[in-house]
Amino acid sequence: MSLSIRAIDPVSRPDFAGIATGVDITAPLAGETAAAIAAGMDRFAVLVFPDARFDDERQIAFSANFGPLEQATGDIAQGAERRLSMQVNDISNLDRNNQVLAREDRRRLFGLGNRLWHSDSSFKPIPAKYSALSARTIPGAGGNTEFADMRAAYDALDDATKAEIADLVCEHSQLFSRATLGFDDFTEDERRRFAPVPQRLVRRHPATGRLSLFLASHAGAIRGWPVPEARAFLRDLTEHATQRRFVYAHVWRRWDLVMWDNRVTMHRARPFDATEVRDMHRTTVADSAPTLEQAA
Repeated sequence: MSLSIRAIDPVSRPDFAGIATGVDITAPLAGETAAAIAAGMDRFAVLVFPDARFDDERQIAFSANFGPLEQATGDIAQGAERRLSMQVNDISNLDRNNQVLAREDRRRLFGLGNRLWHSDSSFKPIPAKYSALSARTIPGAGGNTEFADMRAAYDALDDATKAEIADLVCEHSQLFSRATLGFDDFTEDERRRFAPVPQRLVRRHPATGRLSLFLASHAGAIRGWPVPEARAFLRDLTEHATQRRFVYAHVWRRWDLVMWDNRVTMHRARPFDATEVRDMHRTTVADSAPTLEQAA
């Protein structure tokens, strides 16, 4: 069989969120198959691969077809606290001994930031291109992931707003996003590591040429604007961009692999029973350059 991609919601979202079948992505990919997946990403921005029974080594190999992988330096658990390799982000509620984190554990509290709308690694000078999230263990209910189409959100803006935001530069940091939830338990090393970085607010996709919003809960300032005005404006844009008409909600099944383009989407995790295990492993492909160096 060859790769087949169809829209999950062909009526309401014919070009956002597709389901991909016909290829075993856990095995080494032929070049033309990887190219077809990349073309599907250009169209749909989110692809769901059911029953992809990855281990970390094969997931790393799959993701490497699409560019260099990020190191998991945005995780708060580093060094001896880490459960997974530095090429895999630990999107779980487990400690290194595979025990569920206590309710007040700072790693769990930091991880609650994933419930805010965000784009992976927008807090890094070179943000993420693709993310691939593998569902190893899922809770009995809840824990869905929602994705918002930032291309459609941009297209729906009025012309005056498009003109206003065309050249704006935001500052992104996990210090901003976690502060939204009241989390400020950072070490001095973490404060240095998560220092704000500049990102364009409007981006042009290098393959399709489409413009999109580059929003995230990590964005806490707009260069040249007073902070209260900037945050109110960014909140309004996020409210616009996450209307239900722009959102696909993924209900996880074990062994799903969901891959998305961080350049044109935002996403967030939804709540679940914190006493149950939710073990997700994410590999992340880095973008090619800082957004200020990319075509506007």
